[in-house]
Amino acid sequence: MAVYFSDKVLIVEGKTDKRRIEEVLIEPVQIICTHGTMGISKLDEILDELNGSDIYILSDADKEGRNIRKWFKKHLSESTHIYIDPKFGEVGRCPRDYLANLLMRHDFYVDTSLIMKGKFGNDERIKDNRYYEPYSI
Repeated sequence: MAVYFSDKVLIVEGKTDKRRIEEVLIEPVQIICTHGTMGISKLDEILDELNGSDIYILSDADKEGRNIRKWFKKHLSESTHIYIDPKFGEVGRCPRDYLANLLMRHDFYVDTSLIMKGKFGNDERIKDNRYYEPYSI
């Protein structure tokens, strides 16, 4: 098992979700994959790894994701649930800037170059006159 310097644990459904989150995070966070199923043996394995950690659940906006959330609310009520917009369906399909903003709201350290800051957050779009009309006096 790898050594992590953070007390945060993020539980996701699959490997694509984990990879997408790793693209956004800049802090060492333990990410555990449930692989879409939760059983007694998987519970024991996860609970052994979570001693004293802040636990965050980030699952897909589908039936399996709802089942995983329901299970964690019942067996690990102190966990924090992070919800994605249902239009993306899966965590692995969420845009990086969306995930960065979402995780930052839950006190994760993310790559700030991915954060959109308003309508004109991207400098290249500001230079394009279709999006920005300079004001003259």
